[in-house]
Amino acid sequence: MRHEPAQLLLADLPTAHALIAHLRGQAQRQGSLPLDTALRPPPPEPSTCCGRGCNGCVWEGFYTALHHWREDAIAFLQRNEAPSAAR
Repeated sequence: MRHEPAQLLLADLPTAHALIAHLRGQAQRQGSLPLDTALRPPPPEPSTCCGRGCNGCVWEGFYTALHHWREDAIAFLQRNEAPSAAR
């Protein structure tokens, strides 16, 4: 089953790692600049979570930041995909 990167629910670390790897790989396959060069790098994983399920947990901030990084990465990939499709 194939997943659309823009539609993935960002709620666990394995999915986050897979998404980042997939989008980086897609940029590489396109021959684009590496995503970490073209954009800011993905957000760092939190290291200060207390594990108590706090409202406003650092993980919520991580997934929100990753959501914005994903939007920027997909937009970058779409912009760089158009010229090669015209060939």
